[in-house]
Amino acid sequence: MAETEPLQKPTYIPLQELQKHNKRGDAWIAIDGKIYDVSKWANHHPGGETPLLNLAGQDVTDAFLAFHPPSAYKRLDAFFTGNYLRDYTVSEVSRDYRSLFSELTKLGLFEDKGHGVLILLSLIVVMFCVSVYGVLFSDSMVVHVLCGGLMGFLWIQSGWLGHDSGHYQIMVNRKWNRFMQILSGNVLAGISIGWWRWNHNAHHLACNSLDFDPDLQHLPFFVVSSKFFTSLTSCFYGRKMNFDSFARFLVSYQHWSYYPVMCFARLNLFAQSFFLLLSNRKVPNRKMELLGLLAFWIWYPLLVSFLPNWREKVLFVLASFAVTGIQHVQFTLNHFSASVYVGPPTAHDWFEKQAHGTLDVSSSSWMDWFHGGLQFQIEHHLFPRLPRRNLRKIAPLVKDLCKKHNLPYTCVSFWKANVLTVQTLRNAALQARDLTKPVPRNLVWEAVNTHG
Repeated sequence: MAETEPLQKPTYIPLQELQKHNKRGDAWIAIDGKIYDVSKWANHHPGGETPLLNLAGQDVTDAFLAFHPPSAYKRLDAFFTGNYLRDYTVSEVSRDYRSLFSELTKLGLFEDKGHGVLILLSLIVVMFCVSVYGVLFSDSMVVHVLCGGLMGFLWIQSGWLGHDSGHYQIMVNRKWNRFMQILSGNVLAGISIGWWRWNHNAHHLACNSLDFDPDLQHLPFFVVSSKFFTSLTSCFYGRKMNFDSFARFLVSYQHWSYYPVMCFARLNLFAQSFFLLLSNRKVPNRKMELLGLLAFWIWYPLLVSFLPNWREKVLFVLASFAVTGIQHVQFTLNHFSASVYVGPPTAHDWFEKQAHGTLDVSSSSWMDWFHGGLQFQIEHHLFPRLPRRNLRKIAPLVKDLCKKHNLPYTCVSFWKANVLTVQTLRNAALQARDLTKPVPRNLVWEAVNTHG
């Protein structure tokens, strides 16, 4: 009888050793105490390399649990290094978070998507047809402007579909889910779903980090903290965010320009979509994405061209942009007035970071269609794969967990959220005017501020 080979003794390494493997080409992560080398996987990761590189060298158990379905665990074996994390411990907050996650999974809430997608898609089709019909068959300028506003409302609802399909599978299979992403994002709204996922994944992982979260990096138009005045470097865009005299001028009045700029924030999303798709970055399904954008830039200008004169064309475009500006306001309300920090995201305090960096907006259930799930922002950040129809169900559980661990659970009215956001912008604006070491002021600044 042949002798059996002795089992290889597991190797345990300290956290300090794991932390050394935190860069491109040498990226290790720990999940449930086991260490994986994801250096080569970074180029193939469906969520892009940014999430892996941002959290490399850390125990990412909670973040992995939040963003991946159970089937993803099966793929981890291919990256296992044979090493384990020495003295692996789990905090009380993380233990309770994982316990709640397990409970929601057993209840089937991650799979219980309902028929909301079909209903919303049908509503989008109706709105599109009504808007097109009003443009083509009505001679009333008022009707044409209302049709423009309806188009903006369509963009909002298609945005919610794109957001949902980017976080979890809303269709029967991955192929149809991808089709829905391209349709709701690229074709209907003119925004690359690839760009959105790249941006949004970074936002979720580095929630409210001034230098890692792209959703807070809006210089020269907006800043939410005086820390931007030191010209921080964006680790997402890979460039310095210069706080020069021009930026100071705009920031000094940002609490007044906030809503007008939000009406045209879509222009930035259009530009960012093309910047990514025409760049050298690896973008999955690049050709399909570009074809989707091409479709949008054919049907939307063509529809506008049927309006009788330039005045009505401009009003139609302004109405569509202004209405969809509501959604851009919604995107910022949940984070602009929350706690911020400087530095890379840390995975050991996953729950804590999400609680501190987000706030909920209270609303009646019949207004859920308006908020698209973003009113339960804390719940969404903790459980991003949870279908939005179930966020209201788990809100009391999340609130209790925050209370148990003395973590903030901020929930305010839509009006109050707007007030807090404007107050945050105003505070930063006033600080921008009173710096002790001002940057060189340009002629516009001098003209506006001379003699007080």
